[in-house]
Amino acid sequence: MNAPRRMCAVLLAAALVGLAGCASPGGTSFFDDASTTAKVKQAIYNDPALKVMNISVSTEDSVVSLSGTVKTRTERARAIQAARKVEGVKRVKDELKIEKQ
Repeated sequence: MNAPRRMCAVLLAAALVGLAGCASPGGTSFFDDASTTAKVKQAIYNDPALKVMNISVSTEDSVVSLSGTVKTRTERARAIQAARKVEGVKRVKDELKIEKQ
């Protein structure tokens, strides 16, 4: 009866150590970045001039990357500005290309 309790205690301790290793002090979590990505996508979609653009959004450690294509420099600037206004965004990396006409 003592061995099962000991085994349970060892497994519980291992689980707690594993969970502690998943904590990200000073950084952001996957869920924070996913939330930021969703908010930036919504902000871009809510801009009538950008909602049909081919803009992809990704976030890592609260740094948002915008990629894809836009028609003009003005649209690129609007997308960057929309992303910057979202709460939780530390920086915006512009990887947007302007379509050649």
